[in-house]
Amino acid sequence: MLAPARDADIAIAAIDHGADAVYMGASHHGARADATNSLDDVRRACDYAHQFAARIYATVNTLVYDNELTEVEHLIHDLYNIGVDALIVQDLGILRLDLPPIALYASTQCDLRTPEKARFLEAMGFSQLVMARELTLEEIAAIRAATHVPLEAFVHGALCVSYSGRCAISQVLKGRSANRGECAQLCRLPYDLIDGKGRILVEGKHLLSLRDMALHDRLEQMMKAGVSSFKIEGRLKDAAYVKNVVAYYRRAIDNVIGRHPDQYRRSSRGTSELTFAPALDKSFNRGFTHYFLDGRHPDDGFSMASIETPKSQGELLGRAVRCRGNQLTIDTNKTLANGDGLSFTDAHGQFSGARVNRALGGGTVLLRENVDIPRGTAIFRTADKAFNDLLSKASATRTIPVDALLRYSNGMLSLMLEDESGNRATHALPCELQPSTKPQGERQQAELAKLGGTIYRLGNAQVAGGIFIPASLLARLRRETIELLDRTRRINRPIDKRRREDKTVPYPAATLTPADNVANRLADAVYRDHGVETITPALEAGAVVNADTVLMHTRYCLRRQLGACLKAQHATTLPRDLFLKSGSTLLKVTCDCKNCEMRLTLPSTK
Repeated sequence: MLAPARDADIAIAAIDHGADAVYMGASHHGARADATNSLDDVRRACDYAHQFAARIYATVNTLVYDNELTEVEHLIHDLYNIGVDALIVQDLGILRLDLPPIALYASTQCDLRTPEKARFLEAMGFSQLVMARELTLEEIAAIRAATHVPLEAFVHGALCVSYSGRCAISQVLKGRSANRGECAQLCRLPYDLIDGKGRILVEGKHLLSLRDMALHDRLEQMMKAGVSSFKIEGRLKDAAYVKNVVAYYRRAIDNVIGRHPDQYRRSSRGTSELTFAPALDKSFNRGFTHYFLDGRHPDDGFSMASIETPKSQGELLGRAVRCRGNQLTIDTNKTLANGDGLSFTDAHGQFSGARVNRALGGGTVLLRENVDIPRGTAIFRTADKAFNDLLSKASATRTIPVDALLRYSNGMLSLMLEDESGNRATHALPCELQPSTKPQGERQQAELAKLGGTIYRLGNAQVAGGIFIPASLLARLRRETIELLDRTRRINRPIDKRRREDKTVPYPAATLTPADNVANRLADAVYRDHGVETITPALEAGAVVNADTVLMHTRYCLRRQLGACLKAQHATTLPRDLFLKSGSTLLKVTCDCKNCEMRLTLPSTK
């Protein structure tokens, strides 16, 4: 399970709550301009994670300009030297830098949707491939059949409406490149859907704002399809979000592993004890969707978008029974608390929210302001005060069990410790000990179990119960043996290395457009080395924008979302020419029914 982290503290919290790996940004070029970290902070996360054989991946997944190549090269060497396990990369120009032997993972920004693209990226030397969020189980299985390296898929969190790496709307309209970590999130704005004559068909809805992905109930099918790394989105999320979601998916993944121990195993070590019961709907969410994992049929009956609001929907409490002024009664069996946040659609059809001033019991609350909520309205809780208070404190402890063998022979007191992976350390101290007239087993075991301040907990222990061992001597032996075990585990920790590039493998196309994001001379050289003949540079590198420039390329389709898919039976109808309007922004909607996709462009001025 791969967790996001905005900073080192959240990375450590993710490890404590069960993550096998964490991805985080370094000081620059990390695809989230607001989630950068110093080398010292990344090192701190690495040192903590490696104790549990967990990994830290650094995101170096933005486009790189020519004048930045040397700077990025130095950054990568620094990240390798502090112990980062792998780099998540988008720009293939990085492959031509003078790199250390660090593992490279292909970012989802590489737009990996086909077996052909996956084979190419594997041939380029990537050790792991992060697939597009839009793929179905069948498409994942096809990529698995075509490749040998591990495959990673997103399972939870916010969804980009565009294919990742192929969204230029922020760059073109705001001068902020999503491929440079500066997305303006224009997909979350309200839009009017209008026809070619300017008539409003849908007014003021968030037509491009998708629900959040949640595939916790599809993990086993994804494993069978070939996914071995499950990625949670959210490098800008707070610690409470990461703790809750990571803990939930840890349990879900472990449940699958527990049912099939002969097929799957966990990649890191240790177990987490929680102070709370994880619940996905208690953290930020816009409602959940399986997205395209189960297919993309126009008549499947579920909504992928959250068109009423891009804000958090939260946890469904129940329905409004009575609303008078600031007093609201909800038909719910859940306990409400002072400070809870509620959301609902008010009598004017507006998505709104209110804070609980006082919980009276029985589903009745006094809000901090008057509201007008019709009877039967669904009421959601967007902030659970009691739950958030639990997560604001230390809410998990992760430990590794160690078995102990204590022996005294020939004037030497020895202790052997062995962890769950078979790492073993033995240490002995010379001493003169005498037999004891009283049983010593429980006391010796209790002394060995004093592992506070370490990551270990005592498992099975065989002790020298017939010998009296001074507590100070046993404490010293335990401490020094733990130090040896730590050293042994560091030495034995497996480290992934960069794979060799196969320069004989051709790129699956002879022409690259601005959407293929070639932004520097080295990336240009990489593609030409692999047979590409014509390359138009990325928009960020100076390509000209016109009415043919695709601002968004999506598998999500407005016609399908609004029940007007041309392939569906009994569908409603929409005009042929469709546009999205937000303020002075006007976008042309083109539905590619053959490929079941949608594109947004600037309207033609002709």
